[in-house]
Amino acid sequence: MTQPVSPPRDEIPKLSPQVEPSPWRAVVARADVRTLSLLGVLAALILIGGITKPDEFLDTRNLQLVLTQASVIGVVTVGMTFVIISGGIDLSVGAIVALASVWATTVATQDFGFAGIFFTAVIVGVGCGLVNGVLIAYGTMVPFIATLAMLASARGLALQITDGNTQVVTVDGILDLGERDSYVLGVPPLVMVFAVVTIIGWLVLNRTTFGRRTVAVGGNAEAARLAGIDVRRQRLYLYLLSGLCCGIAAFLLIILSGSGQNTNGNLYELDAIAAAIIGGTLLTGGRGTIVGSVLGVLIFTTITNIFALNNLQSDVQQIAKGAIIVAAVLVQRRTASTT
Repeated sequence: MTQPVSPPRDEIPKLSPQVEPSPWRAVVARADVRTLSLLGVLAALILIGGITKPDEFLDTRNLQLVLTQASVIGVVTVGMTFVIISGGIDLSVGAIVALASVWATTVATQDFGFAGIFFTAVIVGVGCGLVNGVLIAYGTMVPFIATLAMLASARGLALQITDGNTQVVTVDGILDLGERDSYVLGVPPLVMVFAVVTIIGWLVLNRTTFGRRTVAVGGNAEAARLAGIDVRRQRLYLYLLSGLCCGIAAFLLIILSGSGQNTNGNLYELDAIAAAIIGGTLLTGGRGTIVGSVLGVLIFTTITNIFALNNLQSDVQQIAKGAIIVAAVLVQRRTASTT
């Protein structure tokens, strides 16, 4: 019996020592290219604003105004992002904001003070979300049709409540939040609320079972059902979440304007959907980020502010927004086809 012959020492393959990647490369590898691109676009817009109107655009008051205006639609966009990730859509967010704002500013509601206005706005938003969720999840209605019906109904009810008039807020606690004296270290209260909603939304989407279920339902509802996820209940919760965000946004809008009007929230649904798309949320569902959606809101708000400071017509602004949306969708399709 022959003994196995070991290879010469020179022929034994040598294991090369593992080279630890540099921390910088690890950070770059984990970075979201889309998020970095959005930050680049936002930085370019800030640069353009600083060049065209340096004294006005870079003024502290103007920057505070941009963030304040972004806060209202930003809160709506956080809820919209969850709905779109799940494969749904909500066309009624603007109308819900209008209905919640006018219902919360009636004379009867204002008699209950600050808490009454806030509670009413949130309850109306959640109630509308509940109707949407029940019709879609358990009534098997197409989200487009169900939320379109809510859009028409909420707008009509808001008009009926106000009779076409503006409802002025007389509660001092609400009006004081819109004053500069209420700013904390130069940050408006509305911006702080927006930041809190954004952080909570990010944590829920990325660090909880609810977020994972949302992505699973949007990626493949049938596979999610077979995996034990109650798809109908999950969709109901998502439209409740969207309604909650609308109620909070309505309260912020009441603080910002000091009134309630049936025209509030006009085209918010389009702005929220556009911001989510710009941020990388797929309309087909299954993918999206809160950070990207927030950056999309900031980009659109900054564009609006730059156009206003340069006295450019609103139609040019809408054309620019439309071009950005088309470009974002084309990028999404190209990215999806290469992955």
